[in-house]
Amino acid sequence: MIRAYDKIYLEKARANCGHMLDFAVNDLNCGLRDFWEQFINSEIAERFEHGESTVIAGMSGIEMTYAVLGDGIERVEVKPKDYRTQEYWLGWALAYYQWETGLSFRSIASPENIMDIRSMYSPYHEMDIRHFCDAMDEICTERNRETRLKYYRKLAGLSQAQLAEQSDIPLRTIQQYEQRQKNINMARAEYVVRLARVLYCSPEDLLEKVASERG
Repeated sequence: MIRAYDKIYLEKARANCGHMLDFAVNDLNCGLRDFWEQFINSEIAERFEHGESTVIAGMSGIEMTYAVLGDGIERVEVKPKDYRTQEYWLGWALAYYQWETGLSFRSIASPENIMDIRSMYSPYHEMDIRHFCDAMDEICTERNRETRLKYYRKLAGLSQAQLAEQSDIPLRTIQQYEQRQKNINMARAEYVVRLARVLYCSPEDLLEKVASERG
């Protein structure tokens, strides 16, 4: 597989991504989920993914943080640390996985599951990075699995726009359910019933299976 950038830049890129998340969360007091959403929607993420040297090597993690947050963010004094935080490890590990797979950060981790991935710090921070990559392969495979809503919509021969019109549910909401940006299991019961009625299935058919149900 052709990588977006040469391996000689990999450790620098990993350190920058780690410092970015660490600084955002622990120095600027950003919520991890909110900051990650801003990052994956920013041009910094796209430029990083494509191996742009001015980002992966030419910027520091702190500069990346400010670039993601945009103008108007008050500069703060960087607190020296003699330890690695969970957020640093998270960025460091995800940067490696992104380099190895060529996937976008958006495909790798959503705002909804970034906290779960951070919780993998123990025990994965003590393991070889390959163990983390194997675990992420499973997570990405599951995350990118087609949702039940999309399956039944396609079975009914409807576009997202048509389903939105017939169910009287906002198109953006349907898109978010299908992209797992919103959890349909937590949706208003009224919405699920409307969708099921249009798609000629039961409301339960549209709910996502949880790990315990899959055994």
